[in-house]
Amino acid sequence: MKRISNASLKHLNSFSVEARAGHLLELESEEDLQTLISEHTFDAASDLILGGGSNIVFADDIEGTVILNRVTGKRIIKDTSAGVVLEVNAGENWHQLVLWCLDHGLSGIENLSLIPGLVGAAPMQNIGAYGVELADVLDSVLTLDLKSGTPREFKQQECHFTYRNSRFKSADAGKYLITGVRLCLQREFKPILTYRGLSEELSTMGIDSPTARQLSDAVTRIRQRKLPDPKISGNAGSFFKNPMVSLTKADLLAREFPGLPVYPSDNEAKLSAGWLIEQCGWKGRSMGRVEVSEQHALVLINKGNATGQEILVLANAIQASVRDRFGIELEPEPLIISQ
Repeated sequence: MKRISNASLKHLNSFSVEARAGHLLELESEEDLQTLISEHTFDAASDLILGGGSNIVFADDIEGTVILNRVTGKRIIKDTSAGVVLEVNAGENWHQLVLWCLDHGLSGIENLSLIPGLVGAAPMQNIGAYGVELADVLDSVLTLDLKSGTPREFKQQECHFTYRNSRFKSADAGKYLITGVRLCLQREFKPILTYRGLSEELSTMGIDSPTARQLSDAVTRIRQRKLPDPKISGNAGSFFKNPMVSLTKADLLAREFPGLPVYPSDNEAKLSAGWLIEQCGWKGRSMGRVEVSEQHALVLINKGNATGQEILVLANAIQASVRDRFGIELEPEPLIISQ
């Protein structure tokens, strides 16, 4: 286990914002997991479990301990002619896992290609893109109770998944360390093309009946075109969730604002946060050292040495604009660390 005091977190968040932690613990093995439980009393008020740092804004320092779970590994625990259950440790890189599955003839997560971060963070916010969510392929989440050190497995229905949320991010935040996930993957590829832009991208590529890898390539092309590379321009991807409203409200808004993208689902409808932000004139605009991406209005960019507080100032201004014009409250997607 690596231990660092007064550690910089700048290289551990995709916004590249400077922040410091009182202590930093990096777990590298299964033994380190047990050592953590026996030697460290986790305090949810001052400590933080950090994955790849692709979905966080450090607007303040961490007074306590930041824990990095970097334990890697994967194994098939159930194998049938129809598919497999794959167990993956939390420290694995998500996109590299997608590519590994494609190499081994396993499908189900190709629509989630190029999502940044580690596997352990995927259940936290029920990652999703292009018509697929983690919940669609998840068998269970493996955890350690941070108080007792007892292993606990949460089956899919016990995770309380909703849009970009789970029990691990809300009701049980800070109670469990996610050590891995079990995914139900298929050997027979069945493409999910419900997202219109994905079908259009495949058509542009001259593909009518895609393979799993071709579908992954199409998703990658779209993401690379729409989203700036955090290695070049610090960002956390989509900064705001697409708001969910009642069908009645969605209909009223669509009548008042023609062109508003509306995606009905059961008793609610999802609206495009990017469209709302762009209509308020924010796309490409800057406030000091932070700007709204010209590629995608949902993405806020650190132009260089911006602080987390500066990012929040711009985010708050965007929220106020959308609230005033549309009566919609945008909710940030990243975890915001602020006193």
